[in-house]
Amino acid sequence: MSLPQITIYDTLAGERRPFQPIEPGKVRMYVCGVTTYDYSHIGHGRTFVSFDIITRYLRHRGYELTYVRNHTDIDDKIIQRANEINDDPIALSARFITAFDEDMERLGCTSVDVAPKVTEHIDQIIEITQKLIDRGHAYAIDGDVYYDVTSFEGYGKLSKRSLDDMRAGERIAVDERKKHPGDFALWKGVKPGEPAWPSPWGDGRPGWHIECSAMSSTYLGANFDIHGGGADLQFPHHENEIAQSEGAHGTDFANYWMHVAMLNVDGEKMSKSLGNFWTIRDVLEHHHPEALRLFMMSAHYRKQVNYSQENLEIARERMQYFYGTLEQIDQLFRRLPDAPAADPDALNQWLAAAHKAMDDDFNTPQLVAVLHDAAREANELLRQKKLAQKPDVLAKLAAIQEFFVKQAEFTGVGGKNPTEKLNEITELLTKTYNIDREQIEALIQERNAARDQKDWARADAIRDELDKKFIVLMDSDEGTHWRIQPPPIEA
Repeated sequence: MSLPQITIYDTLAGERRPFQPIEPGKVRMYVCGVTTYDYSHIGHGRTFVSFDIITRYLRHRGYELTYVRNHTDIDDKIIQRANEINDDPIALSARFITAFDEDMERLGCTSVDVAPKVTEHIDQIIEITQKLIDRGHAYAIDGDVYYDVTSFEGYGKLSKRSLDDMRAGERIAVDERKKHPGDFALWKGVKPGEPAWPSPWGDGRPGWHIECSAMSSTYLGANFDIHGGGADLQFPHHENEIAQSEGAHGTDFANYWMHVAMLNVDGEKMSKSLGNFWTIRDVLEHHHPEALRLFMMSAHYRKQVNYSQENLEIARERMQYFYGTLEQIDQLFRRLPDAPAADPDALNQWLAAAHKAMDDDFNTPQLVAVLHDAAREANELLRQKKLAQKPDVLAKLAAIQEFFVKQAEFTGVGGKNPTEKLNEITELLTKTYNIDREQIEALIQERNAARDQKDWARADAIRDELDKKFIVLMDSDEGTHWRIQPPPIEA
């Protein structure tokens, strides 16, 4: 099978490049996970939804992909948080790993193959650290081991920074023993009350950066296809990974570097001090996971996206529009004696449009536009009269239905069971708008009784009363169903 030509923006090259995996048909990808000392926020969610879609898409297009995303379960921040609440750092981290995995499951980010933990790879970390010492890239001082940034000729090539302008990176303490201010810790000597492991340089624990070099090479080899993460990791974390990995193995590290841009909240950088910090589970209390995925897809992964309640409501409306369209198609087909076959030409045209968008550096906003075009055409077709007597129209509707199912393989949005998804949105909206389901059901029963008695005035009055509560009624042969439909955002 011939594989598609996909273009990826490579941060290291600073340009789009045709994607050519090291081994034809197979892709090896490593994405930096989170440091698990707290619940993950929606910025993390954006990064991992983006790479979940990228992974799903490459598999959809025929690639065999191995996706590794790590857990950092020992680090300065974990130790600090554990000390604040008088807890064990490893136990604290384990709880938040469980919470993170739950969040990812709810978001549909289930494409990861291997999720290694730092504490389970101490031997590999020690091995690569020793190799760097042996090759003259690192030096040990009083139980600590530092990487000598001046020993690596390419240092700064990812972040495009001059070594003379660099300062010690985040999480790297200033230490006068270092040869250069930018030298960073590979191994930290033991301190009272901290977790520690034995090493040739004394008991201690890994530095932040070395863990990813060790784990990526363990599962993907010294040279692999794609390395990704949030844009905030480009320097110092990813820069230091390159220096460590290429210094230790003497070969190129990752062939393509992908970075997801930051997420702002109401136009500002998300921060607990500003009171605009949202965890993934905070958001999913009131918003459907697929609506959140659609929100993430509304901006290209390399462009900043602004999180706001308004933008999430827009994504929810979009989700309802897609699933509402698919539900109408379902209802139509259930009334027919036989389900129509999809028009192959129409299906291929829709898929080709989706593939064109995604082949161009995973352009999800363009893909969303294709989904809108498909839903709009479906609604135009559904408005035609005597549809049961128009096999060509039914075949086009079946093609759109199948297109939504197929594209859901990589977007995680707009697949099967539209009625179920719409009911899930309704359930969430009852919380948001404080709607009493039993009261609504009682009013609907009263309206049905009024209709049976041909009391149209009372029936219309109840509908008007429900309309003020944003309740939309749908009468069919199967009975009366209801949904919450808030006013459009523009209103």
